[in-house]
Amino acid sequence: MQELLLFAPPATLIAAIAAGIFGLLIGSFLNVVIHRLPIMEQRETDNAIAEIREEPLPHTDRYDLVMPRSACPHCGHQITALENIPVISYAVLRGKCSQCKAGISIRYPLVEAFTGLLSAGLVWQFGSGWMGMAVLLFAYLLIAMTFIDLDTMMLPDALTYPLLWAGLLVNVQGMFVPLDQAVIGAAAGYMALWSVYWLFKLVTGKEGMGYGDFKLLAALGAWMGWMMLPIIIILSAVSGAVFGVIQMVMARAGFGYKFPFGPYLAAAGLISLVYRTPLQAFLAAVLGQ
Repeated sequence: MQELLLFAPPATLIAAIAAGIFGLLIGSFLNVVIHRLPIMEQRETDNAIAEIREEPLPHTDRYDLVMPRSACPHCGHQITALENIPVISYAVLRGKCSQCKAGISIRYPLVEAFTGLLSAGLVWQFGSGWMGMAVLLFAYLLIAMTFIDLDTMMLPDALTYPLLWAGLLVNVQGMFVPLDQAVIGAAAGYMALWSVYWLFKLVTGKEGMGYGDFKLLAALGAWMGWMMLPIIIILSAVSGAVFGVIQMVMARAGFGYKFPFGPYLAAAGLISLVYRTPLQAFLAAVLGQ
């Protein structure tokens, strides 16, 4: 029996459009994840500390990705379904709350639009079969981690671990690389940045990156295997160096903003997965193989 068109392995225009619309909806959900997941983890930490100290729990109300309903942080107006249509609602409301007219961050529609366009592009390239669905999951987790890291300088275990295990699972049958390469990639990815971290700390006495970066590179290694790790590290290092120069200029101008390393790893990982074959061929040519 022939598969349904929307879920067939070959890329089709209809599948790409459907993926784009789906991506807009997922982008709206990712905005919730980006905002709430760090708060959820902080609340859990606060409650754990209070429990150890045998003190009353500071957070007893329900707070997760579903409840309470999204509301304006300025006036508390609950966002209605019509006010929560990806991109369109922001444009209709002109970027302001419908009640108090306070400004809404433009990042919300940008995340939605980017997720939608990326979803369409990935399904166009990888198709709408199992591989396409796996790549979408890969991209969505990276988007959430990127913006959380930009906001908090942290990469939550609630996202890095699922990405790691998903990478191993999709490669059980060798979807992207053989399973042995995926396992070695996960271990090598973690150990690579772990070694750099401790070397930097021993030399300078400072911490250059967080443990979340180790876990993210391990996850990328699980998806693409150990042979792609040099390419991922090079791509992330180049982009990191560029923004490092920008950070130095900003520091001299009196701005103390720090750029986390996670977004560079995420961008390098996505580029490496999409262009895995030509990048491997380029690296082999550079090494004379």
